[in-house]
Amino acid sequence: MFYGYISTVSGFDNHPPGKLQLVDVNGPCSPLETTPSLEKILHQDKLRVRSIHSMINKQDRDSKAKIPTRYGLPFKSENYVVNIGVGTPNQNLWVTMDTGSSLSWILCKPCPNCRGLTFSPSRSSSYSNIACGSADCSQAYSATHHSPACRDACIYQTQYEDSDHSVGFFARETLRLTPSDVFPGFKLGCGHDVKLQDSTSGILGLGSHPASLVYQTASKFGKVFSYCLPSSTRSNGFLAFGNQTDATSRAVRYIRLTLNPQEPDLYYVPLIGISLNGQRLAIPPPTFSNHGTIVDSGTIISYLPPSAYRILRNAFRAAMSGYPSAAPPQGVFDTCYDLSRNRTVTIPSIKLNFGGGIDIPLDQYSGVITNVGASKFCLAFSANDDEEETTIIGSIQQKTYEVIYDIPRGRLGFRSVGPTCN
Repeated sequence: MFYGYISTVSGFDNHPPGKLQLVDVNGPCSPLETTPSLEKILHQDKLRVRSIHSMINKQDRDSKAKIPTRYGLPFKSENYVVNIGVGTPNQNLWVTMDTGSSLSWILCKPCPNCRGLTFSPSRSSSYSNIACGSADCSQAYSATHHSPACRDACIYQTQYEDSDHSVGFFARETLRLTPSDVFPGFKLGCGHDVKLQDSTSGILGLGSHPASLVYQTASKFGKVFSYCLPSSTRSNGFLAFGNQTDATSRAVRYIRLTLNPQEPDLYYVPLIGISLNGQRLAIPPPTFSNHGTIVDSGTIISYLPPSAYRILRNAFRAAMSGYPSAAPPQGVFDTCYDLSRNRTVTIPSIKLNFGGGIDIPLDQYSGVITNVGASKFCLAFSANDDEEETTIIGSIQQKTYEVIYDIPRGRLGFRSVGPTCN
């Protein structure tokens, strides 16, 4: 199934500094009220993909615009959520971890339409609004591509493609990641006019813009972070900051990480091919390199250029010809199987081939296929709308790995940790 996960700070004194635990959002410890349907999850995933493509494609089309009109990525709780502390005294909030956003923001009182836990600035002695016209205020503009307004203080605005939005004061406040990782004066949005179809409390931006958490905590963590996304409801994961993995470890496979100054929220990697059952598929490398490939924690499945997807799908279907096909659910899947009558199943192996001779094998049962109900499983890839759209490596394909973002060294690491993230 599609699982989301939650991290908790409470009771964290025995955990390493800079490391937050991830817990299944659909399990008994979940603070969220409802579990979205599969159809809704797939719809929101597609909206996010369209948002990524629209902001990239606008930059390509409109060379006269210094800064493109920027819509944020759809914010939904199907993905991965962490518990942070904000303010003095501390107030705990559940926020979405997002490598596709840089500006962090939270729900703030008063907020008539807010559904999740809401921060109260009036109860915090460390809260302060950022002044209009300041260098800090201009960061809100460059991080969101919406001009900050002024109403006695700097106002940020983030507009989402699905008509949701967040508007409020750009402020400084104390951020608490763990009991030993506390950051006074952290810059974040305090949203008072918020429309979200969600019950979490904001976004923790992990993009590469100076306004992001990654850059604001650089003096302590060195612009290095990693995460492991759990593969099942029975296991936990983590979000970690700083270099907590031996940089010389042979267990880590590093590929080149490229940042685009025009789109600092996105992390690009050099995907050049895909292999199935040890055989490189006949996909020309320019299919991926012409329009780039990004790694994104908030997109669920991977989206390929249509020609590449057809080649992968056809090869996968041929390898699975001994299993009964099943009608796909409503949404993006078109290659599904009913495995209810099979005691054992052999899933084709898939590797992502990157520049530099690095291959990343996907876990066959959590990175190649996904369970969409009962004993129905689908190929966890889909096609972009056209060949000119950027390839996206989604969260399903990242499972069973610790994914390490080492920005100073310009590299992305994959360390195999298995389904339990150990």
